[in-house]
Amino acid sequence: MAAAESSAVGGMRKAPSIEWRWVSTEEDEDEDCGGGGGGAASVGAVGRGGSFESEEEDAEDDDDDEEGKQRLIRTGPSVDWFDVEGNEVSVAQQVVDSEEFDFGKTMFLALQTLAVVFGDIGIGPLYTFDVMFNKYPILGEEDILGALSLVLYTLILLPLVKYVLIVLWANDDGEGGIFALYSLICRNAKVSLIPNQAQAEKRMSSFRLKLPTPELERSIKVKEKLESSWLLKKLLLGLVLFGTSMFISNGVITPAMSVLSAVIGLKVGIPNASQDVVVMISVALLVILYSVQRYATSKMGFAIGPSLLIWFCCLGGIGIYNLTLYGPTAFKAFNPLYIIYYFGRNPFQAWLSLGGCLLCATGSEAIFSNLCYFPIKYVQYMFVLLVLPCLVLAYLGQAAFLIANQSSSEQIFFSSIPSGAFWPVFLVANLAALIASRTMTTAIFQCLKQSIALGCFPRLKIVHTSRKFMSKIYIPVVNWFLLVSCLSFIVLFRSIYDVGNAYAIAELGVMIMATVYVTIIMLLIWETNIIKVMSFVIIFLSLELIFFSSSLSSVGDGGWALLMFASILLMIMFIWNYGSKLKYDSEVKQKLSKDLMRKLGPNLGTIRAPGLGMVCSDIVKGVPAIFGHFLTSLPAIHSIIVFVCIRNVPVPVVPQSERFLFQRVCSRGYHLFRCIARYGYKDKKQEHHNLFERLLIEGLEKYIQREAVELSLQSEDDIDSDEEPPTPVKIITAPNGNLYSLDVPLLADFAPSTEVIPEASCSTPQHDPVMDHKQNLELELAFIKQAKQSGAVYLIDNPIIKARKDSWFFKKLMINYFFAFLRNNCRRAIMAMSIPQSNVLQVRLTSYV
Repeated sequence: MAAAESSAVGGMRKAPSIEWRWVSTEEDEDEDCGGGGGGAASVGAVGRGGSFESEEEDAEDDDDDEEGKQRLIRTGPSVDWFDVEGNEVSVAQQVVDSEEFDFGKTMFLALQTLAVVFGDIGIGPLYTFDVMFNKYPILGEEDILGALSLVLYTLILLPLVKYVLIVLWANDDGEGGIFALYSLICRNAKVSLIPNQAQAEKRMSSFRLKLPTPELERSIKVKEKLESSWLLKKLLLGLVLFGTSMFISNGVITPAMSVLSAVIGLKVGIPNASQDVVVMISVALLVILYSVQRYATSKMGFAIGPSLLIWFCCLGGIGIYNLTLYGPTAFKAFNPLYIIYYFGRNPFQAWLSLGGCLLCATGSEAIFSNLCYFPIKYVQYMFVLLVLPCLVLAYLGQAAFLIANQSSSEQIFFSSIPSGAFWPVFLVANLAALIASRTMTTAIFQCLKQSIALGCFPRLKIVHTSRKFMSKIYIPVVNWFLLVSCLSFIVLFRSIYDVGNAYAIAELGVMIMATVYVTIIMLLIWETNIIKVMSFVIIFLSLELIFFSSSLSSVGDGGWALLMFASILLMIMFIWNYGSKLKYDSEVKQKLSKDLMRKLGPNLGTIRAPGLGMVCSDIVKGVPAIFGHFLTSLPAIHSIIVFVCIRNVPVPVVPQSERFLFQRVCSRGYHLFRCIARYGYKDKKQEHHNLFERLLIEGLEKYIQREAVELSLQSEDDIDSDEEPPTPVKIITAPNGNLYSLDVPLLADFAPSTEVIPEASCSTPQHDPVMDHKQNLELELAFIKQAKQSGAVYLIDNPIIKARKDSWFFKKLMINYFFAFLRNNCRRAIMAMSIPQSNVLQVRLTSYV
């Protein structure tokens, strides 16, 4: 512990995965007398009582713990072959930024950060004061200064203090967004409703746990409470689904609000322009934007950085111009007493205007969601040194203009532009609005990719638009869905005031969820002082709830449409997660035991044909029930069978060297293996099937070689392969040169060839156990080589999920219709590998849940 490396936030320390638990004094003494080391397990113990099969049986009775004195000790989790696989991967290398300062690279990253991260928040000056003073009419200079003071301190508290200085540090290895927060919590506590996490996953280099040190007892109690309460697990999932639905809704409102507020400046340049013209131009711009969105995530990204830099310079320049022209009176707004005067003059209307005030902070969540593209320090420096000063100057300049022109409460930004610079600024404003729309759309793509990987959204086609940066993605279905939804909002409301009301509700929904999850991370992972945690919750949650109450008062003016849209998204995600959990539970209940597998093999008289059979399922333990159907229905099975489970683990990236975990199923002669292919929510899962097969076979060969080395170091009594001692591999050569196993009954009477072939000779027990293992290794590798040459076939179970007849009506409606529709129209994880139809054997059985 002393050697652990301290982090910059909350006193966190990084260390290998070591488990902590409460024990009584007597139990601790017994363990000390036994001499069992908690942190390391001997190689000879591998496979005995492995945690892979009994991972969920480690809970202890709380009443017994309370009887005696307790103390917190470190314990090493029991291990099996999967744990050995996880332990022998290389530790993630710490990336040390030792490169010399490169001005060109720094400026390039700074411009890219400006374009991708701050596009949304930079559009606030176009509409913030317009929406505020639509609810609160200007009656005097104090009203303007009070509104400006509200805007300034909202900018300081929410985007700067909360997001830039605090929330950015809650990233998941560089990934931001509401699902990154959820995955970070899932990795440190077992709160996932689908308990298919293997113990060995904690040994991935990407799966590092940060051990609590300053306030260890409180952190462990929080962890135990989260893991033991089914209600809290459901609540956490419900909150993340709600936050995601609000974030997607925010991504629909942002383009509508940004483009409409930019194009509406046409009324200032051309007074006779009608609202219909503004709406038509806005629709045309959005159609163009979403049509080129696929290319905007890669090729056009290099051009938008300078464009947004010009926009922020325009904001700062116009603000300085107005302050110079109309005087520095607006600087009085830095006195927070003007906020009190603002509410004292007209409390109810001031409260209504809070929804418009929050629009100055829209885009704060996009700062965190788009974090995956850039280092934190670039985001923080750009916001503090450029974005925030330009925004403050813009609002100060608009306030100075309003103090001198109190009758102008519409299109305030465009009215404050010098007449000679109006049209250039108008064009730059429209370009910046399109960039802000692109920023939110990109953030939605990232959020949906994370939610798909964690099983909370139906699988969709994801296109990677850059070979260099895997974070640059494009989801065609979502892109066109966002376009249709965005156009619907513009045509339905046609006004920035009604759209602004919905905008504030969406932004606040996401902010509140982020506050809740960051608070949990502070308690569970960072071990932050309880006073700091309470200060964070009281300040930001109360502030956001006040803003939210104001926004909800405008539900009838436009917020109702957004709430309906978010409710539909929430229902889709809930039905998908609920149906997926029922499907997983059904597969777990129907899985075959290994004892039954050993009985089924000989009794069915199955022939082992050369080839590699990959039985694909979602369970990580046991033998899937569909394999029993293959055994009883097919005349033969492949010589090598691998039960493949593609797992999405709650980490951003799984290194390629740690992609596969293997375990032997039944005795060695059956040639049955289990393989877990692990992917992070940031990994590209569209590998070609040939590459997937090659990597899987290479990993299998390494596993067998490693297993042989371990077994050769043990005595014959200590050998433990799965559940029974290994038997010599009896392999014969058929007349056609194919290899077969004598463990299969129909081949037991087949006379082996008298010619001795090294790769396929029948192995018999030897007196030297080392020679036995070496010979078995050579035979098994030859067996795998033969299967590889014969090709691979994917045995896929695609069940029809139906609710039982005695289920309640709403369950039948959700499972039989809604969930069935989503499953039939989404992509399966294994099918993303472009497997030829000739290599796929798919079975559709009906499962009742």
